[in-house]
Parts: sequence; C-alpha cells; structure tokens
Amino acid sequence: MPERLRAAKRLAVGVKQTLKAVQAGTARVVYIASDAEERVLRPLLAELEKGHWETVKVESMKQLGRMCGIDVGASAAAILEIDQSRLNRA
Repeated sequence: MPERLRAAKRLAVGVKQTLKAVQAGTARVVYIASDAEERVLRPLLAELEKGHWETVKVESMKQLGRMCGIDVGASAAAILEIDQSRLNRA
C-alpha cells in the first residue's frame, strides 16, 4: 500500500484537503490514520459513507505523514493521481 502513495503524482494531505478531494470526486484512494481523533475525521468519514472510495487504514499519523513525504503526522491523505512508471519501479 505505501508503494502507491510513493508513486503518487499528486496528493491531498490533511483532513481538509482530503475532504475537498473526496467532495470534488478527484480522490482515487483515501488513507486514514488509526490514531487520528474521531472528531477531526468526522466530516471526512461522513462524506466517505456517501460514496465508494477505496479507504486504507494506516497505523499512525506519524507513519502516514512519512508515507506522504512530510515531517509531521497526517490524519488523512488521498491519492489524486498515480504515476504508473513510478508504481512499476516501487
């Protein structure tokens, strides 16, 4: 699963950006950190229930942040576009 995040050409990182991507229909895969606060995730989770998005649970915010290439934790992220050439090399 982390291979797809590393192969992403475009990402949305954070609950607000991920929610916008889901609402716009541009999210391909949504990642949720298991240790994120439910109150923070609530709007995103409600939106995800309305549609059929592939959702992947990640162990921690710290791990999700690292997977996204940032130095801080992330509650949620979404792949917007995948670079197939990078995916094949991962």
